[in-house]
Amino acid sequence: MPRVVVVGGGISGLAAAWELSGGHGGVDAGLDGSDGSGADVLVIESSSRLGGALDSAKFGGRVVDTGPDGFLGRRPEALDLCHEIGLGEELVPIAGRGAGVWARGRVRPLPEGLALGIPTRFWPAARSGILGRRGQLGLARDALLPRPDVRGPIGDRSIGPLVARKLGRRVVDRLVDPLIGGIHAGSVDDMSAAATYPPLIAAAQKRGSLMRALRAEVPAPSHDAPPLFWALNSGMASMVEQLRRALIARGVEIRCDLTVQSLERHEPGDGRSARWNVLAGGPENTGRTYSKTSGADAVVLAVPAPVAARLLQPHDDEAAGLLGSISYASVTLVTFRVPIEALASPLAGTGFLVPRRSAPPDGHDAWAVTAATYLSEKWPHLAAEGEILLRASVGRYGDDRAASWSDAEVVDRVWTELGLLMGLNKEPLEARVTRWPQAFPQYRVHHLMRTAGIEAAVARIGGIAVAGAAYRGVGIPACIASGRAAAKAVS
Repeated sequence: MPRVVVVGGGISGLAAAWELSGGHGGVDAGLDGSDGSGADVLVIESSSRLGGALDSAKFGGRVVDTGPDGFLGRRPEALDLCHEIGLGEELVPIAGRGAGVWARGRVRPLPEGLALGIPTRFWPAARSGILGRRGQLGLARDALLPRPDVRGPIGDRSIGPLVARKLGRRVVDRLVDPLIGGIHAGSVDDMSAAATYPPLIAAAQKRGSLMRALRAEVPAPSHDAPPLFWALNSGMASMVEQLRRALIARGVEIRCDLTVQSLERHEPGDGRSARWNVLAGGPENTGRTYSKTSGADAVVLAVPAPVAARLLQPHDDEAAGLLGSISYASVTLVTFRVPIEALASPLAGTGFLVPRRSAPPDGHDAWAVTAATYLSEKWPHLAAEGEILLRASVGRYGDDRAASWSDAEVVDRVWTELGLLMGLNKEPLEARVTRWPQAFPQYRVHHLMRTAGIEAAVARIGGIAVAGAAYRGVGIPACIASGRAAAKAVS
C-alpha cells in the first residue's frame, strides 16, 4: 500500500485524503471503517484545527459560518462530497434572491440579465439607475454600433479593459468589478478572463455585440433550475468534522499543530522510485518533531502558493518561482446581530456590493466595506424573530487598512459605514470580527499558463502534486476538485 503525505488540512487537502483513501466508497465505507482500499495516508496541518477557511461558530444562538457561508450548486463537487460523507440531509438551498449595488447615492437592485456582473441585455441595465447616462451610452453603442472585433483568437486578457472596450468604463466600475472583483477580493483591471470567466473570452472573439454574444454563451437559467447556492444546516464546519471522522474511520492519520519544514528526496539506489522524507515540527520553541512521516511514496501539497514555493525551492527553481509569483489578498469579515427596528426600510434580496471607485459622503477617502450579506434573509435556517444577521466584508488586494485596526476599530468603522449605506439607526446587539489574512490568491492575466507551468514543473520532480485555491478556482467546489485531482496524480 503506497504511503502518501498530504500537507495541509484545508478542504483541498481533506478532499485529496478522501480520494486517496478510497474516494467514492460512500458514507458506510468511510464511517464504519469497512473499506480497506486506497493508500496509507497521513494529513499534516500546521494550525490547531482542520478546514482552513471553512469554519463556524455559535453566534446569537445559531451556528454561523465565519468563512464561506455557502457554495455554488452548478458545480457538482461539493454536493457530491456532502452526499458521500452522509451530509445530504443537512443541505439547505438558498432562500433569498437578488442583490444590490451602491450606486448614485443609494443601494439599487442589480438588473436582470447579468452574466457575472456583465450585462447581456440593454434595457434592464439601462433602466436600473445604476449606470447613469454615460453608462447607458456605452451599452447603446454595443447594442447598435459595436466596435470592430480583433481578428483571430485574442488569448487571455484582463477582464476590466476587455469589457470597458465594448461596454464602457462605467459598466466595469459599477457592475463588473464589484461582483467579479468582490469574489476574488481583487481588481478586474488585472484579473485573468480565461481563469475567472472563460465565457467572456469566447464572447469577445465573436463579431458584433458583446452583450448578444455573451447571452448566447451563458443562457439564462430556467425557472425550474436547481438552487444556485447551498449551505449546511450545522455550518460549513460540519463538513470538515464529518470528513475528519470518515477519514479516521478509513485509517487516515491526521496530525494538527505540525508545520512541515522541508521535503527531502530519498533515492533508494536499488532501481526503485525515489521516495520522500517529510520533516515536520511542532509549535515554535517546543522542540517537538514528528518522524513517522519519513518514507512517503508521494506528497500532496495542499497549502498556499508561498508555502509550496518554500518547500519546492530545493528541488525545482522554476516551480518555486512560478508559485512565488502568485499574490494574495486579505479580507476581514464582521458579523452583526441587528434589531429589526434598526432598519430604515425592509431588506431586499440577499445583500449588496460596494464599488471600489465609490466614496462615502462623510469625508473618508474610500469605503472600507466591499459588500454586505443579509445572512438571515439568504439562508432560512439563520432566520430569527425580531432581528437579522448581517455580515460585512472589508479589504481587497491593495487595501489592507483593516490589518492596522483593532477589532473594536473595525466594528466601529464598519457599523458607521453600514449606517450610511443602509440607514441603520440603532446599535448592534452583538458583533464578531473574523480575519482571513492572505486568503485570496489573485488570478492575473495568463494565470492558467502559470498554473500549467507549475503543474508541469511539479510533475518533472515526481511524486509531488499541488492542490488548492491558488490554481484553478477559489470556490469550495473548485478546491475539492483540485484536491481530488492531485490525489489521482500521485496515485
